[in-house]
Amino acid sequence: MTAPHGGSPEERLAALGLTLPSVTPPLAAYVPAVRTGDHVYTAGQLPVVEGELLATGKVGGQVGVHEAAALARTCALNALAAVVSVTGSLSSIRRIVKVTGFVASVPDFTGQAQVVNGASELLLEVFGEAGRHARSAVGMAVLPLDAPVEIELIAEVSD
Repeated sequence: MTAPHGGSPEERLAALGLTLPSVTPPLAAYVPAVRTGDHVYTAGQLPVVEGELLATGKVGGQVGVHEAAALARTCALNALAAVVSVTGSLSSIRRIVKVTGFVASVPDFTGQAQVVNGASELLLEVFGEAGRHARSAVGMAVLPLDAPVEIELIAEVSD
């Protein structure tokens, strides 16, 4: 992971060869993100690219740790797109406050933190110290659509 050396979050994201995806439509009765005051809360984001779930199965079983970390990175990118859907730009994000990562894993898997690092590292690459956040990494029996990982975040934003 390389820490950003200046430039806007948009420029740092582009330097990583990434673009914000379209926001994935909700699977049920909720919205992708809600702003209240100076904070945006995202719904849980799955590793979806162009409407397709990238993988299914349990981490430590059908899905390896490195693949799952890459999927968590995709989830974080989707979460940033959800934030931007209510703020208008990445530059409106002052800091990432909290990340919660849910990892569908086999019963004896204990590497949830390594999986969620995929999301955390992307946020640090894009926002530098403002991307350093509190975090929970939780093992789950199953996630929607049998996704291996789901990420949600809380961001502090400005106008």
